[in-house]
This record gives sequence, C-alpha cells and structure tokens, in this order.
Amino acid sequence: MQKIPQKIIHTRYLRHRKKFPHVWCPGCSNGIVLGAIMRAVDELKFKRSNTAMVSGIGCSSRMPVYVDFNTLHSLHGRAIAYATGIKMFKPEMDVMVVTGDGDATAIGGNHFIHAARRNIDLTVILINNNIYGMTGGQYSPTTPTGDIATTTPYGNIDPVFDICELAMGAGATFVARTTAYHALEAQSFIKQALEHKGFSLVEIISACPVIYGKLNKKGDAPAMMNAMKKNSISLKAWEKLPEDKLKGKIKRGILRNEDRPEYTDEYAKLVQKVQGGK
Repeated sequence: MQKIPQKIIHTRYLRHRKKFPHVWCPGCSNGIVLGAIMRAVDELKFKRSNTAMVSGIGCSSRMPVYVDFNTLHSLHGRAIAYATGIKMFKPEMDVMVVTGDGDATAIGGNHFIHAARRNIDLTVILINNNIYGMTGGQYSPTTPTGDIATTTPYGNIDPVFDICELAMGAGATFVARTTAYHALEAQSFIKQALEHKGFSLVEIISACPVIYGKLNKKGDAPAMMNAMKKNSISLKAWEKLPEDKLKGKIKRGILRNEDRPEYTDEYAKLVQKVQGGK
C-alpha cells in the first residue's frame, strides 16, 4: 500500500483507509466544515489522544466516524450530555461537539441550554442547514418561515429561531456565526472557540442542495454557496448599516467573547472544599 505523506494535514486526522467514501451528498457543506476543524486543530497542535469529538444523529453527526480523534457517535440530541460526561471525568481533555440545527436545538435543546448556562468547557460546532437532511427533509427549528420541507409542504408557519441569541441568553461565553462559504473565517472562529475556556458555540450556516435546496428552488450547490456570500454581512459592517439593509441577512462574526468561571474548575474547587482542602 502506498504511504500517505504526513505533511498533508487531512492525512494526519482522517481515518481515510477505513471509513471512506463518506455518506454526504454532493455539494454538502459538511466537508468544508470538517476541513476547517482539522486545520484549526492542527494550528493549535492538539494531541489526537487528548482530543474528543462527540456527535448525536444527523448528517453532520457522521463526522466523528471519519476523524482519528477519540470519538463518540451518540444518541439523537444527546451529544452535549455525553460530552459533558467526558469533560467532567477528564477536564484536561479538549472536547468538541459536532451537531446540527435539529439535533442540538430540537430534541437536544435542554442539553444545549444548560451546558451554556453552566459554562462547561465544550466547543459546540453547529452546522445549520435549515432542515433535517438525513431523516427525510422534515422542517427544523431553523427552517425559515414560509419555506418548504417534507413536513411543511405548504410552507413553514413557525417563526425564525436564532441559535446564537439562544446561546447568549443561556449564558454561553463565546458565540460566533459564519457560513460554509467563508471557510477560512470558520477555521479562525473554531480555533478561537477551542482556545476559549468555557462554553463556546460556532454556528456555521451550510448548504443542503439535495433536499432543502431542491425543495425550495435554491439552485445547485454553487448557487447556494454564492447566496451565502451575498446574503451575509460581517459584524463590523452590520453595525454601520440601516435596519432596512439588514432584513433577511446573516450576521457573521464573534458575537460574544467573555470570561466567566468555568464549570469543571468550580466543581474541582467544591470537591476540594468538601474534602477539607486536601
């Protein structure tokens, strides 16, 4: 078998001889996000033996199958609960969760809220493609009002759900949003989130051309990527524009970055206190 050069980043982090080809559809943004994660981890020089990636169920949640970290492919909506267990038992580990808009904020909503409230040191990378892609195209908490899904064939009547606002309201100390089009920005935000001590969320708006895009006549994958470029505005520019120019646009940037006591540190202090300082 031909030896694969280790100087190529992805060869150091993928289970490329065991788990490929992958299951993602052509044009899916998950591969872009996976590349951003690997480059961020490589820049930080994280040890694979000390890095854990946890997921639940969904298209994006297949990602731990492909990376050569400590990985856990768990139950639908329970990824953050499993990741919390890892972090509590081994607080020295670098723990990330890869999840989707449905997995994290529908069935997994309570875990998401309370991990943010506790400020436990997890990095949640939430790939938001506005639909349940793997299980048949049902509408999710982030499907835009009026859009079509297999369970809303006449249009979704639910209001838009802002994941970053939810995270900040719950107490997350690092919150950022970008799109799959802005791959280098995603890499930068993921790197900063992984470095941050506390609960971190990076929401990445992504393309699902095969289901969401097709149902809503969004065009092919390149068209959906171009739409991300045209319809997103950096935080710096956002703050200078009038309200009428912001309607329907995606705000990109680091929305919060603050310090607050981290949960596993506070737990360790409590244990020490209960044991009489020993």
